[in-house]
Amino acid sequence: MSGFFARRPPDRPGLAVFLNAGDPPLPVLADLMRMLDDRRVDCLELAVPFPDSVTDGAVIRRSARRALAGGAGLDEVLDFLGGIQPRLRHLRVALLADWSHTVRPLSMPGFVRRVADSGADGLLVHGLPPRLRASCLEAVREAGLPLVATCYATSAAEVKAEAAECASAYLYLVAHYGRSGGTLTTGHQELATALSVLRKAATVPIAVGFGVRSGADIAVLHGLGADAAVVGSAGVARVEHALAERADVVEEFQAFLHTLSPCSASW
Repeated sequence: MSGFFARRPPDRPGLAVFLNAGDPPLPVLADLMRMLDDRRVDCLELAVPFPDSVTDGAVIRRSARRALAGGAGLDEVLDFLGGIQPRLRHLRVALLADWSHTVRPLSMPGFVRRVADSGADGLLVHGLPPRLRASCLEAVREAGLPLVATCYATSAAEVKAEAAECASAYLYLVAHYGRSGGTLTTGHQELATALSVLRKAATVPIAVGFGVRSGADIAVLHGLGADAAVVGSAGVARVEHALAERADVVEEFQAFLHTLSPCSASW
């Protein structure tokens, strides 16, 4: 059973936030991660930055460009993660890496072993070709590295079943097609149905993302049966604003967390 979101009380939804490694710069990111850990945020989806993502909107694409311009490549990100991970008490880190930009130049087993050795708690491979899923599954199993699997609320039944079978960290249910940075517009009944179907097959928590921007959104998802919510563009936008205004990124992001509380307690 996955340890992701396991320490959240049953009446409280889990929270994952997305950031590109290197945006903010890695020394500031270390401070931000310690704050997330202190605030008992459950998960950070930490991306090895890559250009021109077809699934991301303008906010995250700008963030990736800033991170790449600052020199945040795979080596730098894994070294950074290896340094900070032993000091984290609550926050778990799911490393997101793009197949074409980051993984393809390496062997799958070698890449997965390096991620596992860095101390990452899980791995999400973005854009993995279907023909390579078996080799990825074999590699993560051999390395003992939990895998984040994904599917859409509107995915075919066989796709949902495969995602539920493959996920060993958590299952990321993408609320709707399109690029990140929008709103939670998918009909609630469609999401509720997808969650019900996946709940019967998955042995790990189910987190819903794409368009989650507020505490109200998180409360809706929790009410529909999601174990956790994933917040991406809204948080990345706060980082971008803080950098542009030369404000304290950690303080800005901590203030942002307050807006995500779906009930009286806050992260």
